[in-house]
Amino acid sequence: MRSIFSSWGTFGIFVACIGLAVYFSFAAVQGDYGLFRRAEIIDDNVKLENELKMLQAEVARMENLTKRMSDDYLDLDLLDQQARDILGYVGANELVIR
Repeated sequence: MRSIFSSWGTFGIFVACIGLAVYFSFAAVQGDYGLFRRAEIIDDNVKLENELKMLQAEVARMENLTKRMSDDYLDLDLLDQQARDILGYVGANELVIR
């Protein structure tokens, strides 16, 4: 009677185990949830956090300008600057040189 684990059967099981080990190792490194994807996610997270900080600073600056132009607190210097920049106003005692 022949054994279930003959030489070819043992070799086949060994090759199948090595194949599975290679497949799962590859999936652990390159797969959707692998190490490389994790590194990409961490890098994207850092970039998005930096962008968030920049946008929060921009929002804070715009909130400051909005507050300074509100009815409760009117900054005349800022109003003068905005009128000059946006509308092109020039003071009566100023000379424009082009």
